[in-house]
Amino acid sequence: MMNIAFIAHDRKKEEMVNFVIAYEKVFEGHQLYSTGTTGMRIMEQTDLKIHRFMSGPLGGDQQIGALVAKNEMDLIIFLRDPLMAQPHEPDINALLRLCDVQGIPLATNVATAEILVKALDRGDLAWRELVDKYKPGIDQ
Repeated sequence: MMNIAFIAHDRKKEEMVNFVIAYEKVFEGHQLYSTGTTGMRIMEQTDLKIHRFMSGPLGGDQQIGALVAKNEMDLIIFLRDPLMAQPHEPDINALLRLCDVQGIPLATNVATAEILVKALDRGDLAWRELVDKYKPGIDQ
């Protein structure tokens, strides 16, 4: 079971919901997380149960980032809107940086998300379970 987070900027929320509907069967066996509104919209359209954090601008990105920093997230699908400035851009950049530091697969568009979800379905991301088990923490 993988820990998977969904984040979508306002103009990408419908695209995220449609994407999750298309791959609902793949996501069923995993622990799912999301920022507030994105998670609510996904749950309204699917049978998936999602742990919802606050809205991104209110700290939801940082709450997910805290799990990333502890290497407790395995996959993030973050549909960003590259054409609109975000008031919480530093939080977004911090989350992206943490994913790079921890080696956590991150999709920022549907094309990459589809590749990662198909890999998840095939079991290609099972290496994350080994990373989680053997990666030393900061205090070790």
